[in-house]
Amino acid sequence: MDHNVFLLATDPKDPCHDVVHSRDTELRVKVFCLSEEDFSPDPNEIQLYGYANQKLYAFETINITPDDALDVVAAIQWYANYIDFPQLEILPEDPRHDKDVAV
Repeated sequence: MDHNVFLLATDPKDPCHDVVHSRDTELRVKVFCLSEEDFSPDPNEIQLYGYANQKLYAFETINITPDDALDVVAAIQWYANYIDFPQLEILPEDPRHDKDVAV
């Protein structure tokens, strides 16, 4: 059984700019802390959301390819375990009611 191996790139000056990388594919997912920064979704990428430790996170792919799209959820689940919040519920839309989402 194949398992994805993910790596984390962190910014020591800003813990809200983590990037999850797949070791074996081109998948990269950028992490945003929505309670601490503005976020403008890229219409060419996949965005998913989740609450952990009373913070809202956005997860956005970087240069997503069709082959990597199915691994996005696994990367987010890996990150949730990394931040010690494995019960993170992955949401398909921005849950903030005051934000308009471009379709």
